[in-house]
Amino acid sequence: MKKFFLFLLLSLSTIAFSQEDAWVYFNAKSNQQSYFDSPILMLSQRALERRTNQNIAIDFKDVPINPAYISQVKSVTGITVMAKSKWMNALHIRGTQTLINSLKGFAFVDKVDFANKTLNQAGKTAKVFKQKEQGKTRKIKIDYAYGSSDNQIKMLNGDVLHKQNYTGTGKIIAIMDSGFLGVDTTQPFQRLRNNKQILDGYNFVLRESNVYTSDSHGTSVLSTMGGYTENKLVGTAPDASYYLFITEDVRSENPVEESLWVEAAEKADSLGVDIINTSLGYFEFDNAAYSHTYSEMNGTTAFISRGAEIAFSRGMIVVASAGNEGVTLNPHIGAPADAVSVLAIGAVNSLETRVSFSSIGPSYDQRVKPDVMAQGVSTVLSNQFGAIVTASGTSFSGPVMAGMVASFWQAFPTKTNKEIRALIIESADRYTAPTAQYGYGIPDFSLALTLSVKDLANNYFVVYPNPTSDYISVRFPESFNKGTVVFYTVLGQKVLEREVSSPVDTFSLKSLSNGIYIYKIESEAFSKSGKIIKQ
Repeated sequence: MKKFFLFLLLSLSTIAFSQEDAWVYFNAKSNQQSYFDSPILMLSQRALERRTNQNIAIDFKDVPINPAYISQVKSVTGITVMAKSKWMNALHIRGTQTLINSLKGFAFVDKVDFANKTLNQAGKTAKVFKQKEQGKTRKIKIDYAYGSSDNQIKMLNGDVLHKQNYTGTGKIIAIMDSGFLGVDTTQPFQRLRNNKQILDGYNFVLRESNVYTSDSHGTSVLSTMGGYTENKLVGTAPDASYYLFITEDVRSENPVEESLWVEAAEKADSLGVDIINTSLGYFEFDNAAYSHTYSEMNGTTAFISRGAEIAFSRGMIVVASAGNEGVTLNPHIGAPADAVSVLAIGAVNSLETRVSFSSIGPSYDQRVKPDVMAQGVSTVLSNQFGAIVTASGTSFSGPVMAGMVASFWQAFPTKTNKEIRALIIESADRYTAPTAQYGYGIPDFSLALTLSVKDLANNYFVVYPNPTSDYISVRFPESFNKGTVVFYTVLGQKVLEREVSSPVDTFSLKSLSNGIYIYKIESEAFSKSGKIIKQ
């Protein structure tokens, strides 16, 4: 089977840029109290319910930009407004350096921030990790004919969720991408269309409603979550609903795409979206003066990363591809994967080994990144013509994970985004020993289900990961004092014994040969046993 690696060819322009990109920030908003008194004016009922369920208050960021400020900026001849953000209380504008600086004369302007940082007083080759073109009846228990998409789901134990009817029902995912050619006509998306699971979309680049245009990268991304072709492709959240947003301009790489992404995220928030998936990442731009540096991958500098963090503060989960730069001179994750609360997803192959192109961590401020991993080599998906093909890149490991997040959250609808994110990370196979290459590793959604059952907190213990190739963790009830873990062969021969005295302990099984073992855990309060696979 061919492997298609998605390395973005960077285009470095040699022409002079007389027009500059910048953000102009305002120092106030108008009619704030009226919006606080009637929040339905700025957020849908579903969005308000998400805030209520997670105890998130309406605040200044939710209030729209004062339209009078926008009008006055637009009235300056030679200034073009490219995007707007109520969260940042800012406009993305384009014009000459002189004209942009002249906006500081408005009393309502707080500051101007040029994309070319050398122009500021007091970037990025945007990487859509783009795909190369290549050739309802509900049941109590579901057994999907995954076909060739079997591995990318079962690697995460996602089939355990699906068999319990956790398939994303009731959850909404917004996809930020470069285009969705074929989604409106081809077979793998027929189930979504028939069930009206594609709720709407918008092309922020062209400012029009048609999203079935421009590019097919978003098509393939959507197919890993919502696609359905029996015995060939089943997405990780086949019963979730979707908004399709174009924020990436395939014609060029410019910081305005970060601003369009934030604008789309604000729209997603207002619509009550639960999860944002993005396979877009930004580091360098066509104009090298706009490019980011590794020192800016700190979660608080890039416009898109700040927007992603605000999205999380509104109760959504943002799932971002880590990037495909692992073998370049700048191998680290880009924006918005660097944001603190974003789930940054790296890529492994079908054998759960990290692939070299997957961007690495840590973030510049030494946080663990990527966060977790999923299959990003020979990922099974649909192209724009409806053919079930494979492609490789974190572009696809990201949405594979995003769909699983939706299915998992369906199982625990009262949990907050913070709780869901934490449980996913805690279930990963390198949780106790994260690395710059794997982050916390590959999540186990079956384990995450177990960890989520809070009412068993005083009665359960967990051994994970299972299977394991080396380290194993044992989690005891909070009331645990001390005990012993003993491993036996299936013939009853004792091969390993370990005393434990804390609620969570981790130790190595490296000395054991591959095979099936019986473990027995004993303490003063209880005795439990089970099987574990060493592989």
